[in-house]
Amino acid sequence: MPGFSEIPPDTVHRWVSDGEALLVDVREAEELAQARLGDALHVPMSAFDPGRIPTDSGKKVVFICAQGLRSGQVGQYMVAQGILAEAYNLAGGLIAWAEAGLPLDSGA
Repeated sequence: MPGFSEIPPDTVHRWVSDGEALLVDVREAEELAQARLGDALHVPMSAFDPGRIPTDSGKKVVFICAQGLRSGQVGQYMVAQGILAEAYNLAGGLIAWAEAGLPLDSGA
């Protein structure tokens, strides 16, 4: 889908470190209690509200979940609805992030 891309964990980590990306975590509260990524905005898929996603931050919006499936659906939806011109998905989700040895915060 034009405007939507799967991005590998190391690239997302670099974007976040450089202040270029806003992370949006679509996992549920129980999942956040186990692990989270820093300052990610929590907008659970079960109660998803597109209005909570900043569209004018000037940053790349990267959606994240456990395996990259739910976040991919949300990112594609945001582009298809014209809410975001571009959206990114953390390929493989937090599982791939952890497997790459990238930092995770303990639960909320």
